[in-house]
Amino acid sequence: MTPLAAVLVFAAKKGGATGQQKLGLALLVAFLLAWLGYVLYAVFLRKDEAEPIGSEIELAPNRKPYFDDDVLETRRLDRALIFALGMLFVIAIGLPLYWLNEPGRQTGAARGFDNAAANAGASLFESATAPTDGAHPIHFGCADCHGGMKATGQAEPKPFLLVDPLHPDLPPKMVTWQGPPLNTVLLRFSYDKTFTRTEGVPLDAVRTIIVYGRAGTPMPAWGLAGGGPMNDQQIDDLVAYIASIQLTPAQAAADWATRAQETAKAEHHVDAQGNPIVDGQILFDTNCARCHTKGYSYGQPAVPGGGGQFAPNITGGSEIRQFPSMKDQIDFITTGVDFGKGYGTGGIGQTAGGGMPHFGSYLTQDQITQIVEYERSL
Repeated sequence: MTPLAAVLVFAAKKGGATGQQKLGLALLVAFLLAWLGYVLYAVFLRKDEAEPIGSEIELAPNRKPYFDDDVLETRRLDRALIFALGMLFVIAIGLPLYWLNEPGRQTGAARGFDNAAANAGASLFESATAPTDGAHPIHFGCADCHGGMKATGQAEPKPFLLVDPLHPDLPPKMVTWQGPPLNTVLLRFSYDKTFTRTEGVPLDAVRTIIVYGRAGTPMPAWGLAGGGPMNDQQIDDLVAYIASIQLTPAQAAADWATRAQETAKAEHHVDAQGNPIVDGQILFDTNCARCHTKGYSYGQPAVPGGGGQFAPNITGGSEIRQFPSMKDQIDFITTGVDFGKGYGTGGIGQTAGGGMPHFGSYLTQDQITQIVEYERSL
């Protein structure tokens, strides 16, 4: 090994070179060794007594007679032309095949980028008590409140000191709050199972909730703009991970049907045989009461059926006044409304910030109709 090669190898070991840098240095060392071997062979080992010094003038390849015109313009020319024709076929066929694969390559690159973001977001989402290492230096503990890494919802409610941010003079009270599932949250905000950073408003709704939190709930502000610890890249990675664990509409429908049955049993809404009765009230409590019924999230509903808290009060016939046509209300709950567009009688749609979601992704028209009938009866 030459002194230069030895220095390069030593520098790679001590300088913490990356894998690509080490490979490049290895190739350089191999080239230097091959060059040194050639010099040794040419100068010292390759000796022929029949070729004294100066004989290269007559023996050099460029001084020897070459092929005559008959050979050059027949066999050798034909071989060159055949080789050129073959290369032309490679170019004519290979380039279109490459171009045909280009959209797939771009899609694969975008998918790889999203997978990398989701992997980084998974580390952020992980329980605060999970071990850390150099690749995963910090966990913000989202899984602790949202039901583990699959975000299926908190199994056991956790204590929370409830303070009214608009009425700080009221004494705080200790309640037990159950964190919601997140594995269907994007289905309620026009999400189509294909995550990209350019989807705009649907993902912005979830992103805004993460950045600014939910005042008056255990959900804190996580983004720097809201006073939290996460920068924009971390928020993007976290949303990418949430997108990666979303259920399909069919899976979500089955999951929420099971939740509705559990709600009916918990509220003793059963028949004579103890079987759960899932009607409009139970469907409302399962899907809507967390926002529309004050205290529902911590087991102390102030006005059962929608007294209003994070969302408007829908009792006292307010839904009939807002939606004179029952069909309009069904459509609104099914598909929502575009950002800034009106709905009902004077309603203005909001998405960014976690406005009214829609439920047509996993609730059937019959289920939504039952909810609407129940709301219009309040």
